[in-house]
Amino acid sequence: MKIGFLLFPGVTQLDMTGPLQVLSRLPDADVSIVAKNTAPISTDTPLKLVPTHSFDQVGQLDMIVVPGGFGVTDALRDSETVDFIRTIGGSATYTTSEKKSASTHGCRIGGSATYTTSVCTGALLLGGAGLLKGRKATTHWAYTGLLALCGAEHTPGRVVRDGNVFTGGGVTAGIDFAFSIIKDIAGPQTAEAIQLGIEYNPDPPTQAGHPDLAHPKLLAAMQKRYEEPYAASRAALEHALG
Repeated sequence: MKIGFLLFPGVTQLDMTGPLQVLSRLPDADVSIVAKNTAPISTDTPLKLVPTHSFDQVGQLDMIVVPGGFGVTDALRDSETVDFIRTIGGSATYTTSEKKSASTHGCRIGGSATYTTSVCTGALLLGGAGLLKGRKATTHWAYTGLLALCGAEHTPGRVVRDGNVFTGGGVTAGIDFAFSIIKDIAGPQTAEAIQLGIEYNPDPPTQAGHPDLAHPKLLAAMQKRYEEPYAASRAALEHALG
């Protein structure tokens, strides 16, 4: 299983490193960290991440994982990044009947990936590449209103699957997202073994991790905080969609 994690400046590192920690333990996983070039990538923390492959070095992938972060706004305006996602991830976004029909007529559709996936606002990059049309999907709670622009149907859930397209909610949902994929590929016993190995047993000391749980005043304050990034993401998504 060749798995590629996309990087771009301003990525939320846990969007990427959370599922990376889980998916890299998939038996026979061959993991690449992919970006436009192999220079270190700045994240939303002091941590920098170093790609293992540039776009032109990566070749085919069985799975692409697209994280989110405030850097998504600039990434949506970068045609090279959006084109790479479209090229690699397109195959998984077609139904079995569509693939069969294309094969019958001697056509090849989409890219190499069997699984096209995202965490948090990485879903907007999938959407900007045209890969969420007609799909059920989720993203960070503050950005779910943008999924309709991509032709997607927002579906509540920490992890949403539509065929071989998996989308995860905000940031920490990426860990649950990765376990959902492992369970699908390798079965529940493998998923449970990895879960035990990393002692994934969440028990947060506070209970405000979702809008349904947060105090109304806290939710209102956070919604206001996201107004500007939401507007910027909307403009960038409209640009990507032409």
